[in-house]
Amino acid sequence: MSTPHVIRVAVAGARGRMGQEVVKMLGQDPELLYVGELDTRQDEETIRQQFAELRPDVLVDFTTPHTVYRHMELCLQHGVRPVVGTTGLTPEQMDELKHRFQTAGLGAIIAPNFAIGAILCMKFAAMASKYMPHVEIIELHHDNKLDAPSGTALKTAELIAAVRSGKKQGHPQETESIPGARGADYQGFRIHSVRLPGMVAHQEVLFGATGQTLSIRHDSINRESFMPGVNMAIKAVMNLSELVYGLEHLID
Repeated sequence: MSTPHVIRVAVAGARGRMGQEVVKMLGQDPELLYVGELDTRQDEETIRQQFAELRPDVLVDFTTPHTVYRHMELCLQHGVRPVVGTTGLTPEQMDELKHRFQTAGLGAIIAPNFAIGAILCMKFAAMASKYMPHVEIIELHHDNKLDAPSGTALKTAELIAAVRSGKKQGHPQETESIPGARGADYQGFRIHSVRLPGMVAHQEVLFGATGQTLSIRHDSINRESFMPGVNMAIKAVMNLSELVYGLEHLID
């Protein structure tokens, strides 16, 4: 039997590559207890039985954009705090979930990236954009990633746009001989997505100014790089009463 301070953690997608890393990490921390996989592909009655049997405090979710919204709803129904690393929720879904979790007084964390270095990359990029507003983002991921641009790139773009002076980059008469060659336009600057086998998760933010350039880059070499952030989020979500989007809110 677990001691009262131990956090009971279930994992959705425990057999996936990220899920396996999460299960391994949970087994290495005496403050966390892995109680089992939550198979949310089952019918509603079976899912209720799983929640009753596993009695999780937290559900860690690294599944797909198509299933994560339903998982969040299930957590609301069962009073379980979700820690979600799956990206792809629409802005409307995010707004709705924030309202519902706040109303329920239930903690939740959705993070586009759990690597501490990636969070620092975002923060540094936002700092730089105040002084070097000419910027482009290049994100590179494995070719099985479903959404583009990545949640990390979108979050980085949001942080940049919040402090960057409004500016439409490039030549006013710029044209694309092949549509999409310049990447996606986000409030006047560009985001480029690369999908190739052999990659895990990588991002470079490029800045240009008169006579100088600046590159801020982060590389996750393997999925183990995300585990310290997942560990931190599991412990932090127990003290939250609302949905927090982005791990940067948990670090100074």
